[in-house]
Amino acid sequence: MSGWPGSALEGLPFGRTNTVAKFEDLMFGTTRLEELAEQARAETRKNFGKTMRLFAPLYLSNECVNTCKYCGFSKDNPIRRVTLRPEEVEKEARHLAQTGFRSVLLVSGEHPREVPAGYIAECVKRSVSLFPSVAIEVAPLETSEYREIVEAGAEGLVLYQESYDRAAYAEMHVSGPKRNFDERLGGPERGYAAGFRRIGLGVLVGLADWRRELVALAAHVSHLMKVCWRAQITVALPRLRPAAGGFQPRVAMSDRDFARALCAFRIAFPQAGIVLSTREPEKLRNGLMELGVTMMSAGSETEPGGYTGVGKERLHRTVRGREVALESSEWERAEATEQFEISDERSAEQLSAALRQRGLDPVWKDWDRALTA
Repeated sequence: MSGWPGSALEGLPFGRTNTVAKFEDLMFGTTRLEELAEQARAETRKNFGKTMRLFAPLYLSNECVNTCKYCGFSKDNPIRRVTLRPEEVEKEARHLAQTGFRSVLLVSGEHPREVPAGYIAECVKRSVSLFPSVAIEVAPLETSEYREIVEAGAEGLVLYQESYDRAAYAEMHVSGPKRNFDERLGGPERGYAAGFRRIGLGVLVGLADWRRELVALAAHVSHLMKVCWRAQITVALPRLRPAAGGFQPRVAMSDRDFARALCAFRIAFPQAGIVLSTREPEKLRNGLMELGVTMMSAGSETEPGGYTGVGKERLHRTVRGREVALESSEWERAEATEQFEISDERSAEQLSAALRQRGLDPVWKDWDRALTA
């Protein structure tokens, strides 16, 4: 690790603060994990009580103009694709609302023609009557475009940098607008300027040396907490799962290191939200519930139309970005291709029961637009 830790922040517009140094000491120092777990549990109780916010992802489209080696939605993958119509998004949203969810994350592949800002704003408008909290995870946009979506009712923006290692980023993002590292890096601040009250950051663990990635993420969190001080910052460390295209993670992160990272982020950033997705297996998620996590997804589907089957009649395949009709034999069981395989398949009700068994309170709603009206 020549040049460690400075090399982790090389080429980034934020530096090594005292908080980042604290994170490094917690993550890579000699303190036993068991001690860190106790500290993390105490900090979580002090700042968040015994609550766990539940949310669900709702995929709008798996169309994409980018070629990314690790993503199931990559343009070069010959997958089954569809973009939901706004009324179909509303049907999916109603299904989630009926199962109890009051917080939804609208997710989409990056396709300027199929998924423009106006379309996203319309999907938000159709969701806000059902969910007090609506967030988006879409292609990075300009401030004016983000503002249109905020005015439609969205309050959260999730935009992972994927990798803070410029060389790895360039290697993984072969073609398309996502190759622009700096455009993506500036997205959270443009979103904050547009009015989002919650900003979600994260890295995809498995694209580059996860040790350097975590330090860079900590530096980004520290930076945003200063310049975007009115927003809540959340952190996620999704470990790559199997997806269309057959990409295998380049660097593995053990469960123990993963748990240590969550504890280190909680102690170094006591007021940040920490998100744990269904990429992780049930047993591990149960063990991590009390160690700093504040938000969990449940009952997740990672393809458009995954909850109700809407949009199936418009499915098509793409071959290197070119649309191709499905064969007649494919229609009987056809559904849109998922972005990645989930690991924890429990429903929201089952996850809620598991939380209560551990003395935690599932929270379906913790925000209402009336608070800032």
